[in-house]
Amino acid sequence: MASNDHRAGKSQSTLGPDRVERGSGGEAESTKAGSGSNGAPVQSVDRAITVLEILAQHGEAGVTEIAAELGVHKSTAFRLVGALERRGLVEQPGLRGKYQLGFGIIRLAGTMAAGLDLTQQSRRVCEDLAADLGETVNIAIPSGDMVVNIDQVRGASAIVSQNWIGRQNPLHTTSTGKVLLAYMRLPDQRRVLRGHLERLTPHTITDADTLQVEIDEIQERGFATAREELEVGLNAVAAPIRGLTGEVIAALSASGPSYRMEEEKLPAIGEAVCKAAMEVSIRMGHMETAGN
Repeated sequence: MASNDHRAGKSQSTLGPDRVERGSGGEAESTKAGSGSNGAPVQSVDRAITVLEILAQHGEAGVTEIAAELGVHKSTAFRLVGALERRGLVEQPGLRGKYQLGFGIIRLAGTMAAGLDLTQQSRRVCEDLAADLGETVNIAIPSGDMVVNIDQVRGASAIVSQNWIGRQNPLHTTSTGKVLLAYMRLPDQRRVLRGHLERLTPHTITDADTLQVEIDEIQERGFATAREELEVGLNAVAAPIRGLTGEVIAALSASGPSYRMEEEKLPAIGEAVCKAAMEVSIRMGHMETAGN
C-alpha cells in the first residue's frame, strides 16, 4: 500500500488517528468503526475475499480453520464470517460449526454470468489450443435438434480454409453434437435417438443402440469423437463447456484431416480439448470440482 501513503496521510489528518490493538494472533486490528480508517477496511475486504476462496476450495470450514489459514485471531475470523453470513454469502447449514458458501454468491455471480459472451470468453482459449494442435478449433451450441458452430479458429496446419461458422448439422454426426446429445435432458435425448438419424457418410452412426453406447462412453471419459461421420476424411474431438450451475451450454472441438488426426492420437487430443473446455467453463462462471 506504499503507493497510497500520501492519501493515507490526508485521511489521518482529517479524521484523526485510529486506535490499534493487537490480537493474540499478533495482527494489527483497527477498533475504529467508521469508514475513515486507512488500511483496515482494505485489509478486511481482502480477508473477507480470502474467506470465500477458502470455502470455495475446501467446500466447508470452521472458524478455527479459517483463522489458521488467514493467520488471524479466532475472534477476527468470527467477525468476518458473521458479516459474510449476514449478506448471505456464507451459511452454516448444520450444527457442526462449519460454514460453506451461501446462495448470495449465486445471486451475485448470476448477474455477471448473464452478461458474459461465450465467444468473447472462449476466443483466447481457442487460439491457444489451435496454435498447440495446429488444427481447427470450433465452438458450437445447440439449436433445436441440431448443432450450430458460432466461432472458429484455424490452426497453422489447416489446409482447407472452410468457414464452419453458422453451419448447422445433426447432433449425431459431429463430435460437438454428440457432446450436447450426451448431456442434454434425458427426455430430449431419447426423442433424438428415437427419431430419424440421417446418414451423411458411410461412417455416420445411425443405429440408436450403438449411439447410446457411445453416449455412455462420452459421459465416462468426458469427450466425444467423430471419425469421418460428418465428412469423409475429417476427424474431430469435442468436450463440454459448462455454465454457472454446471449445465452443459456448448461444446469445444478440434478437427482435422483423418491422416493427421489419426485414431490413436484422439485420446491425447481429447485431454487437451477437455482442458481447454474446462478453462472456458471457468471463464463462464463454472466452478471446477472433482466430479467434472
